[in-house]
Amino acid sequence: MLLDRSGQGKVYNLINRRRFQQMDVLEGLNVLVTISGKKNKLRVYYLSWLRNRILHNDPEVEKKQGWITVGELEGCVHYKVVKYERIKFLVIALKNAVEIYAWAPKPYHKFMAFKSFTELQHRPQLVDLTVEEGQRLKVIYGSSVGFHVIDVDSGSPYDIYIPSHVNSGSGDPTCHRGAAQDGRHGMLLCYEDEGVYVNTYGRITKDVVLQWGEMPTSVAYIHSNQIMGWGEKAIEIRSVETGHLDGVFMHKRAQRLKFLSERNDKVFFASVRSGGSSQVFFMTLNRSSMMNW
Repeated sequence: MLLDRSGQGKVYNLINRRRFQQMDVLEGLNVLVTISGKKNKLRVYYLSWLRNRILHNDPEVEKKQGWITVGELEGCVHYKVVKYERIKFLVIALKNAVEIYAWAPKPYHKFMAFKSFTELQHRPQLVDLTVEEGQRLKVIYGSSVGFHVIDVDSGSPYDIYIPSHVNSGSGDPTCHRGAAQDGRHGMLLCYEDEGVYVNTYGRITKDVVLQWGEMPTSVAYIHSNQIMGWGEKAIEIRSVETGHLDGVFMHKRAQRLKFLSERNDKVFFASVRSGGSSQVFFMTLNRSSMMNW
């Protein structure tokens, strides 16, 4: 669905009877990237086709198929779009593999296969791509035991952070954030209720541990160089650089919340409920009030 916030708040139906796990709008490429459907396929929708479903003013667009699948991938768990120079990479976590696709402009106008890493020792739950020294690509992925790196050139995997404060194989990675794009500086890796600063070789770069007040159900980096954690009792906002608490917003009642997206000065998130119903909220950054729609 699309909510028109410029006028009367009208909601438009765009895609029916399809479940979405993750989505990102890439306006420069004219696409909406999604993990969706019963088989969790990676499907890309064209924004011009979605727009025409509202306006119905372009017969040529109406005749075309409005989406395309990325490869034959099924069972997708998580993806991340990463820009390196003029190339946009799509790195994808599958049940026991990581795939990298690169955007091919016209006449192809789609993501095409670039690298594949299969038979991984640990199942990826979230994934990212970092660039070292301006050219060396490394995949960073989180599993139930910690965080790991794959050198894209050699294909060699290794561990960079295996926490000792939880039972092995029982935890959840919640967020990765690269504080700088080279091996000397640190990345913030969040796992369960804490975050640590390490580089891509697994060395601790800051003698600081980010400690959440409660176990977050969702964690996200926001462009004010802060990190937000959604717990059942409160939303915490912390500094990426220091881990210090910058703000906290208490819930009226216990509830599970999930990050959706950040747009301009607003962060959107939703309640997680059984049965499929959900309520969407947004928070305006740099203000102490929270609103819902």
